[in-house]
Amino acid sequence: MAKNKTVESENSVTDFLTSISDVKRREDCSSIIDLLSKLSGFEPKMWGTAIVGFGIYNYKYESGHEGNAPLAGLASRKNAITVYLASTFEDKETLLSQLGKHKTSKTCLYIQKLEDIDITILGQLVQKSIARIKELYPN
Repeated sequence: MAKNKTVESENSVTDFLTSISDVKRREDCSSIIDLLSKLSGFEPKMWGTAIVGFGIYNYKYESGHEGNAPLAGLASRKNAITVYLASTFEDKETLLSQLGKHKTSKTCLYIQKLEDIDITILGQLVQKSIARIKELYPN
């Protein structure tokens, strides 16, 4: 079975932030990192070279595929800041409707800048996502 490419690494979160050339994006990512650290209770760790993750859980799908992933995470991508959330959890759609300007995919929340969203709602999304992941993968 193939190994996961994105695993917790010893890369530096500070170096990751420094590598973000857009000053506003760097500041927004730093603020979100502080929020995720506070909400998760975990220090930020790099996963691969481009994802900042918080905590860790082990998942195993019915297919037999398994691995580790962060409870919460973010990345600074070319077109947006990506916050990683559980695919489903209580009140997700309601909270997203109150968040502000964003886009989503199954497990990704894309925002351009913090001024576009309600940071309190982002915090609620992250808390509910972490709770759902812990419920699904209690080990």
